[in-house]
Amino acid sequence: QVQLVESGGGLVQPGGSLRLSCALSGSIFRVNAMGWYRAAPGKQRELVATITSGGSTNYADSVKGRFTISRDNAKNTVYLQMNSLKPEDTAVYYCNANRVFNSYSDYVRQRPVDYWGQGTQVTVSS
Repeated sequence: QVQLVESGGGLVQPGGSLRLSCALSGSIFRVNAMGWYRAAPGKQRELVATITSGGSTNYADSVKGRFTISRDNAKNTVYLQMNSLKPEDTAVYYCNANRVFNSYSDYVRQRPVDYWGQGTQVTVSS
């Protein structure tokens, strides 16, 4: 069974750092972009950062210069290094794997699937 397993959330003081990890487990053929989204209380889920299999990155303006997304293609794992955290970064962070082909057959037929992690809480507070 293919699933995304997240880790690394927690409570941190303003100005502190956290590192989130997300591994795509199970047998797959190919995955395109992976990334992180977040949902603050009472707000819609928003993009934080994404990274393609080729290493191209995209960041929300609110996290540019503070967050860094990286990826280990061999392990199908994506990381989010979060520095200079602010209270407004408090949210549930969700990992996403976009356009995953579970088999070569799915790839040939262009039948991708998107996966989401269960979410990990990040709280920035003194």
